[in-house]
Amino acid sequence: MARRVAVVFGGTGFIGAHVVQRLARRDYVVRVVTRAPEAARTLMTQGMVGQIVPVTAGAMDAAALHRAVEGAEVVVNLIGILSERHSGDFARVHGALPGRIAQAAAAAGVTHLVQVSAIGADPSSPSLYARSKAEGEAAVLAAFPRATILRPSVVFGPEDSFFNRFAGLARILPVLPLVGGNTRFQPVYVGDVADAVMAAIDQPAAAGRTYELAGPRAATFRSLLQDMLHLIGRRRPIVEMPGGLASLQAKLTSWLPNPPLTEDQILLLKRDNVPSGTLPGLAELGIMPTAMEAILPSYLTRFREGGGRRTVVPG
Repeated sequence: MARRVAVVFGGTGFIGAHVVQRLARRDYVVRVVTRAPEAARTLMTQGMVGQIVPVTAGAMDAAALHRAVEGAEVVVNLIGILSERHSGDFARVHGALPGRIAQAAAAAGVTHLVQVSAIGADPSSPSLYARSKAEGEAAVLAAFPRATILRPSVVFGPEDSFFNRFAGLARILPVLPLVGGNTRFQPVYVGDVADAVMAAIDQPAAAGRTYELAGPRAATFRSLLQDMLHLIGRRRPIVEMPGGLASLQAKLTSWLPNPPLTEDQILLLKRDNVPSGTLPGLAELGIMPTAMEAILPSYLTRFREGGGRRTVVPG
């Protein structure tokens, strides 16, 4: 009897590893589409021999995309970038590519397509990131109207680039620089996002709908950093960077492969990253959101003095 096939674009990323694991547990053969097959090696231990299969496909190679999804029942697209290395990267990766994947999935007779986007996706946003996310959603639904769109807020978990990044900075810097301290976020646990992907596959009512995924608590950027500092037992002043200085830093570091701040991110930080209240969320998918307080200590302890081997109580 033929086994079911699921294809995950972006499966080697932070969220992708959790999605691949859940699909493997459901006995899917999982094709992980990547330009670097060696990056998928660590995922192979999540399933039986031959169950998780790296597939090489160029992002804009239509023939390769069709081969990647051929015979699949499920397709999940998690590909995303936080900054552009070249002008137009957002449009190519967030805007055009999801539409190409959706077209390939429709042509192949795929049953379920899940597009992971982001809260704040908006065709009228001043941010290229947010506009490109909205363009990708529109392209997906035009080609595959029954696709499910998931829009998470900032995603946290052991491998995140949010709390880990700032905790790492707090370990080496005397102050924590901040842009958009009053901007509100509603961080969502990576396990809940992966569960939402599975619920979108399982629940017929999810077809063609858009969901905003967020945790149980909204907080300002500043208060999230204050909570993080308390958790790792470090005293650090949090200093708001003036707009002009932030823009200058963004310009000076834009050439880096992973710049600490970009001008587009400054625009994003001018808007809250919380659910709109007009779309369904985790609850409608049958998922109780996980509190940050239940997860953060499990992976931020290593940033304490002594690496967490001794208790440090902040004054």
